[in-house]
Amino acid sequence: MNIRSLTRGDGVVIGAAVLLLIASFLDIYSYDGAGAVEMPNAWSSAPLLLGVVLTGIAGAALIVVAHGLPQVPKVAGLDLGQFGVALSIFSAWSALANIFDPSGGVNNVGDGSGGPDAGTGLILLLIASLVLAAGAVASPLVPALKGPLLPAPKPTAPQPYGGQPQGGYGYPGAGAPQPGQPYGGQPQPGQPGQPGQPFGTQPQPQQAQAPQAQPPAGDFSPFWFAVPVPRPLFAEDGSPTPIAELAPGTWYLAVEQRGPSLVAQTQDGRRGVLQDTSGIQRG
Repeated sequence: MNIRSLTRGDGVVIGAAVLLLIASFLDIYSYDGAGAVEMPNAWSSAPLLLGVVLTGIAGAALIVVAHGLPQVPKVAGLDLGQFGVALSIFSAWSALANIFDPSGGVNNVGDGSGGPDAGTGLILLLIASLVLAAGAVASPLVPALKGPLLPAPKPTAPQPYGGQPQGGYGYPGAGAPQPGQPYGGQPQPGQPGQPGQPFGTQPQPQQAQAPQAQPPAGDFSPFWFAVPVPRPLFAEDGSPTPIAELAPGTWYLAVEQRGPSLVAQTQDGRRGVLQDTSGIQRG
């Protein structure tokens, strides 16, 4: 599971789940004149514990796990994230019902008076479950919540190939002689059999050497890049099924350009086509 693939919406969901857990230990009832009577919390009420607290936490866990996995498993045609959204909405609905009737119908016994009011814990459970449901539904829809939860690290020297920021992986500049280097005049004494050229001085071998250093660069030089949000990587044969998912915060090597798309290589050596290259960060 790659935590750098989590979004800001996942951060909202995680925060709401933590608030649910905290609120479950607070008093769910408030009764005037109770004095020093200890009020129960959500762990003493099965409907609240199962219908609000555990359901909401389980929904948040499914949403976060679904976004962190490279390939989301499906159950009955629905992925884990969709199940998590459904559980989050059910948790908010159950909390709203308990706010309207905290005593669960006990106050209807007898004259129907003297029932308890909603306590601090019950109010916080409602707020946390509403935030959880809103975050679960709005995360894939609101652009501000689609951004990465953790910023991508700076490409100082994270690549195992070495020398990438200066000239890239295996490309001119990493170890090839440059035309203007001090040892660029060495070919002159090694080429004594060129008397027919117009100029036999040192600048001529340098001029002949310059075009020899340019062709390997070509029109495209591989580079390292990171994606701002999770992006699917498709097979090079054009198959519509993704073979991997590029996660924010991880550096990938672009080895070829095909129109607006890039052929990228993952850290485990897999290659595929990145069709959406908008907003990528080059290393």
